[in-house]
Amino acid sequence: MGLRCAIFSVLIFLVYVTVKSQQNQASKIISLGSSLSPTSNPPIFWSSPSGLFAFGFYTQHTSFKVGIWLVGNNGNRTIVWTANRDDPPITCNSTLELTTSGKLVLRTKEHHGEEKIANIIGSAASASMLDSGIFQPIWQSFDFPTDTILEGQILSMGMRLTSHLSDTDHLTGLYEINMQTDGNLVMYPLETIV
Repeated sequence: MGLRCAIFSVLIFLVYVTVKSQQNQASKIISLGSSLSPTSNPPIFWSSPSGLFAFGFYTQHTSFKVGIWLVGNNGNRTIVWTANRDDPPITCNSTLELTTSGKLVLRTKEHHGEEKIANIIGSAASASMLDSGIFQPIWQSFDFPTDTILEGQILSMGMRLTSHLSDTDHLTGLYEINMQTDGNLVMYPLETIV
């Protein structure tokens, strides 16, 4: 009788964990009309179900960039992907929105109060940040690597990784790793240091 009770308890626990896990997954779906702002008090990002990865605004010097980062145990973040990395910095009055028409849009206020809309991707019914580090389905961030390759990510022929300037500045750096169409993985300097 004790063994049956223990087995039953384990089965109940497994069902509970499975249901809870599915609830956590469902709570990470980003619905149409959702938006982020660099100055909102939390969150300024959308996280993966486990909280391992996040997508949204991160600070760079006194302004912001949009990207994906790995969340460390001590609260530090390691930036693994940056959108439009060499574009001018984003100001604090910008928003990132998954519009009701299913487009991921970055809106920035220009100096004269005009709104600049940069349509970053096509359309979808929802989006999510996955535990693999991919923001999807409308924006397959793995298809456009910047300076980091993650587990499960493929660097196909013709794709490249480009270093960033420093740990705090994710603009294009001095080196590039290129998966050439001849199948060779090579590293090139982008600038000659004099």
